[in-house]
Amino acid sequence: FSGQALESSAAFVPSSSIALFPLPVQAAAVPSARFISPAASEWSVSRSKRLLDFVVALLALAVLALPMLAIGLCVRLGSKGPALFVQNRSGRGGRTFRIYKFRSMAMARPGSRGPAITCCGDRRITGIGRWLRKLKLDELPQFYNVLRGEMSLVGPRPRLPQHVVTVNMPYRPGLTGAATLAFRREEEMLSHLDPSQLDSFYRQHVTPLKTRLDARYMCRATFWSDLRLLAATFLVCVAPLRAPAVFRNLLAQRMDLQTGPVD
Repeated sequence: FSGQALESSAAFVPSSSIALFPLPVQAAAVPSARFISPAASEWSVSRSKRLLDFVVALLALAVLALPMLAIGLCVRLGSKGPALFVQNRSGRGGRTFRIYKFRSMAMARPGSRGPAITCCGDRRITGIGRWLRKLKLDELPQFYNVLRGEMSLVGPRPRLPQHVVTVNMPYRPGLTGAATLAFRREEEMLSHLDPSQLDSFYRQHVTPLKTRLDARYMCRATFWSDLRLLAATFLVCVAPLRAPAVFRNLLAQRMDLQTGPVD
């Protein structure tokens, strides 16, 4: 795929073909497949980046304290359950940490179990949660994870342990990244799959593709590319854009191969 596929989000992707990171059929078909830890640019693992993360996270938490308090109150009043959703995710070097989000879904009933991946139209998403997810406001508490050094401003999104395909990732997961922007409308792209197939399809096809997009970015990331990516993230949150057609078409092809025609 041409690097122009991400121009709509202004993400830093070299003009050379993304096909340098092809999606191997064998790896995609085997959920247990793992990829060797990718290379990282000097900036991606530098102390300067960590200092920037700390300063920005501290300022963000100070400025957004009252809005976050109001959001938390709305979540509590909107549905039963806590304001925050806490979940274990895999981070740098494979270490597990607890990620924080504003709860956007109704509390599961005892004994009930749904897919770990959500898509458009998921009935578990609350009214306030739908808006939080659309504007990515549910991610604001993760500035606390950045402050603690568990996450960075820019990096691959932290994955559930069962969806990890990178061994000993050398950099911290991030609030946003190249794959995050490319799959900005991920829930819409997955909405035609049967809920029973979401987890397996995501693990076999989406996660490996995201991993390669993020690895490609992180091995060439610089201070300026991170700034551009952060600016692009802000723009798509303020004025949401559709995911680049090249990725929607790829997922559609994968779904045809995986599930056959969809009525």
